[in-house]
Amino acid sequence: MNDMNPRATIGGNCPPDPIDAICAQFEGERMEAENWLDGTPVENEGQMKAVDALRKAMREFRLGLEAGHKSATAPLYDAYKAESARWKPSIDDAKRIESGLVSLVDGFKKKLAAEKEAAERAAKAEAARKMREAEEAARAANSADIEAQRAAAEAQREAEEAQRRAAAASKDTVRGLRTVTRYEITDIRDALHWIAKNDKDAMTVFVEDYVRRNHKGAQIAGVRVWQDKEAY
Repeated sequence: MNDMNPRATIGGNCPPDPIDAICAQFEGERMEAENWLDGTPVENEGQMKAVDALRKAMREFRLGLEAGHKSATAPLYDAYKAESARWKPSIDDAKRIESGLVSLVDGFKKKLAAEKEAAERAAKAEAARKMREAEEAARAANSADIEAQRAAAEAQREAEEAQRRAAAASKDTVRGLRTVTRYEITDIRDALHWIAKNDKDAMTVFVEDYVRRNHKGAQIAGVRVWQDKEAY
């Protein structure tokens, strides 16, 4: 049994992991590079050449891993794109139908919502009027006049009922209709000055990003541009 071909054993026909293969190819250079990375800077040309050679090897190491990653994931990505493309027409059509139905009722829902809002305002105004009348009746009623007391109590009951109707009207909303906040920039200079005054952090982020993208091709006031050298 010990002389059995190892490829005939369970799992013996599994191909090597490409990550392990690429790492093994550069194992010596990687370990040597780690020995150099002890925080001590290079001090002479001999050391520089040795580090540059290791840098070149580690670049090949990285490129090999990136190529392996691309090769391994390409079939998965292609399968994902193919499956997405298969589903997309049906999803897009369902969205079109859904959007069409929303558009179909949009006008009526807005009209109905406006009517309900008007009814709510009227109910609240009526409740406020009834409450004022009840308070006036209570103040004017003679405690010794039973009819006046009864009238004041009735006014209070009517005021409370009006308040209940107003509360019910405020809950009577149109389903499927939401409030959205829209905007329009009427003066970009005014908006820019407001942002600069009230949100300096946002302005700083914008300026830094703009300078990063445009400092090579434009002479921007307040920006110093110079050339330097660094290892790569």
